[in-house]
Parts: sequence; structure tokens; C-alpha cells
Amino acid sequence: MSVPHYEMYIDGEYVDSADRYEIRSPATEELVATVAKATTADVDSAVAAAKRAHEAGEWRRTSPGDRADIIATVAGAVYGRIEELSALQSQENGATIRVTGALHIGLSVMQMQYVAEIAKTYEFESAGPEVTAPLPFAGIRRREPIGVVAAIVPWNIPLLTLVWKVAPALAAGCTVVVKPDEHAPLVALELIKEFEKAGLPKGVLNALVGDGDDVGAHLSGHPDVSKVAFTGSTQVGKAILRQSADTVKRVTLELGGKGPNIVLADADLSVAVDGALYAAMANNGEACEAGTRLLVDSSIAEEFTARLVARAKTLTLGNPLDPATDVGPVITKQAQERILGFLEGAKAAGAVAAVGGGAPTGAEFEKGNWIEPTIFTGVTNDMEIARCEVFGPVLSVLTFDSVDEAIKIANDTDYGLSAGVWSVDEEAAIEVARQLEAGMIYINDWHVINPNYAFGGFKQSGIGREGGPDSIDEYTEAKYISIDRAGPVQNRAFGLVLGTPPA
Repeated sequence: MSVPHYEMYIDGEYVDSADRYEIRSPATEELVATVAKATTADVDSAVAAAKRAHEAGEWRRTSPGDRADIIATVAGAVYGRIEELSALQSQENGATIRVTGALHIGLSVMQMQYVAEIAKTYEFESAGPEVTAPLPFAGIRRREPIGVVAAIVPWNIPLLTLVWKVAPALAAGCTVVVKPDEHAPLVALELIKEFEKAGLPKGVLNALVGDGDDVGAHLSGHPDVSKVAFTGSTQVGKAILRQSADTVKRVTLELGGKGPNIVLADADLSVAVDGALYAAMANNGEACEAGTRLLVDSSIAEEFTARLVARAKTLTLGNPLDPATDVGPVITKQAQERILGFLEGAKAAGAVAAVGGGAPTGAEFEKGNWIEPTIFTGVTNDMEIARCEVFGPVLSVLTFDSVDEAIKIANDTDYGLSAGVWSVDEEAAIEVARQLEAGMIYINDWHVINPNYAFGGFKQSGIGREGGPDSIDEYTEAKYISIDRAGPVQNRAFGLVLGTPPA
């Protein structure tokens, strides 16, 4: 069977390159596909195409309803391919098939449908209140497409993070250059094909895959890019933010996290144990908003931890295409080595690996990038394992003696993306949630991503929000048009300053 090859998509044409990436399964190391490797010259071509399309104005003058119809058409097409695309996603980044179907593809469809719906009623222009004093004038409020958008997305949840950017940007009338991560670009590139089939004008949506250090940096810093929407590491996000100062570029940054998951003394342990594992281990632990710091009330810590460890030992590590698999491989050998370094550092610091703690052995794990589902006990919040984003199936258990102490520990982090509270007393949980410094708080659940609510974080977890009812705002500029309805010149604003002109 021949291996598929994916080309760049620039100005409505598919463009190949001399160099190629090999996309290999993180589980088997088998070749899944090859992808054209872009250069900075390709970035210039893609941005130039997007700029021409924006300036020509065909897309931004297309009615909001017609733009919404294209987005809805693509949502339907992706839904029709959900089984195929779920499998492709599992093959390229190792996420389990249960997760790719529900989270990666299913939520992406929902998000596009939601954006299409709100785009139909979005107020791109409206009349403001007429003012009579001190001077009579009328006003018009407008929201106009911001221009060329650079959408840069990661490998861990590539389709949803791309849809969060592309759907509202296109709904706003912007043009877009997409750069999926070079480790898992395939499903993102399949989305581009669906937009082409739906009739998007040439140049409106462009896509290329290249190394972050040169191609990604060139795209995010390009002077003709008006807005950068980025999901990825905090380190790269900071670089983009510094870079944006040169042209005062608009940015949306969705960055790292170290989610505290608080289990209060009255929590329903039969639910909270599985919830804590779901929070930390879903998507192989490769999620920025994972609940990786588990804070347990000391009065129930012994029982809770015993149940947690017993349940964790039942998790199945293996082939991500097998529906019985709970945890798959991590993305690369480099990621595996990095995570193993964190595990050894935690042990050296005094944490105890109650479950896992290394790479699995056995014939089925000889190929691929495997980390055992790991739970550390005896963790304190000053340890590296509790402060750094590990990005793997690793959970750290800490204890607290009072709710105030739990809140203090939870907020003692550079991040503020997600947090959770488990309690049978909903009002008490909400009161704790109000004091947590995070953009998303889950009560008696985790990974609740809904198109109606915005996704994003506090502190070094990012700037701006994605999704939710205001998502189109992120891709528009506000304009105010004032209409002077005064009479003679002396009644106008400048007449008040300059005085009555001489006869």
C-alpha cells in the first residue's frame, strides 16, 4: 500500500517541496504519511496570498450568512468522516481512539456548528445611540475583519485547537495562514481540503508545515500578519509575545497549565477516583488543561490514594487504535526521554511512585514511545514534578489540612488554565471555585469543553480566549463612526474650541 503524501496549500493550489517530513506512529513507528516541508519563502508566499485575498475583499464582502454556510458545510463533511479521521488522528499522535472520536473530532464538529450559528446573528454594524447634548451627533459601531491571521497549532489536540482559530477567523471575514505542528499535521490538513471543497475563495485559507524555530517564527513575526493565534508551550508563547511588539500585532495565546484538582473531605470517592484519573490521564496526559496536581484532604487521603492506586493499575496501556486501550504512547522519543527525566527527578526529590514510574517493558513496547501511567505520592508543591508541565500520563498527589490551605497550594503556580473541585456540597465547591486563579474550573468533572463557553487561562497560561459567544470578537477590530448633526460651524465641537469665525 502506498503511503499518502500531503502538500502545502497556498493561494488555492497544492504546492510540493523538495524536503519532506515523515509522520510515524508513536505506537509502532510505522510510516503513516509524508508531508511537504515548508521554508520561510513558502511562508512569504502564503502570507502574500492571504494579504491579496484580504485586500481584494471578496471574502470579507461575502455575507455573514454565506460565510457561516461554508463553515457549517465543512462541519457536516468532517462529521461524515468521523471514524476515518479519528483513526488517522490516533495513528499520527497516539491519542486513543475513544478520545479522538469524542474529543478531537466530535468537539471540533460541534465548535464549527456553533460558530456558524452565532455568525449568522453577529452584529458587524449597528447604530449607536443618538446624542443631543452637548452637541448633536449620531454614531455607527462596526466590527471589521482584522486582516491576515496566523493560526499555529500543536500536535496534541490539533483539529480542535485549529477549529477554535479558523472558524471564528473565517466567520469574521479574515484570511488565514495555518501552520500545524510537524509531528501531527495530517487531520489539520484534511480540514483544509474540506474548506476547499466547500468553495472557499483562493487565498482565503492557506496551510503549510514547517519547523517552529524558523518557519513558525517567520510566520508569527511576519509584518503582514495582523493577528497570531497560537496554542503551544509557554516558552514559545512568550517569544511570540515579544515578537509581536515590533508591529503591535494582536495575539491570542493558549499556553501551558498545571491544573490543581481539589478533593474535599465530603467528596463522593466512587466518582472522584475515576475523575482524578480521567483529569490526568486522558489524551495520554498530553493536554494543557489536564488535572496533574491532585490535592486531597488529609482526612481522606489514605483511603482515597489506596483506591486511586488500585484503579490506576487496571488502566490498559497499548495500541491507541484498540477501543479497549486507556492510555497510548507519547508523541516522540524526545518527549519520552523528557518525561523519564521528570520521573527520575521526582524520585530523587523524595516522591514515591505508587504506580508506574518509568517506561514499560515487554515485546509490545519495544517500538514506540511509552510511559507507564504514573502516580506519585509524598509530593510537595515546591517539587519540580508539581511545578513543571510534564505533558505525559503522570499524576502528583499532595495533601492539605484545610480548604484555605488547598486554595493556597492550588494558586501557588505560574499557570492558571484549569482547576477542579470534588464535593457533594455544590455551593461549597462553587465557593472554592470562585477563589481559584484559573480560567476554567470543573466541579465534579474534568475536560468539560463546550462551544458555548470560552477556553483560556490566567497568568502564564495565556492571553485571550477561544470558543464561546465572543470568539468572533477576537478576529475583528472595533470601529466607531461619528456623524455630526450640528448646524453652523460655531455649534460644532471644533467651534467650541476655536471660537466663532470672524465675519
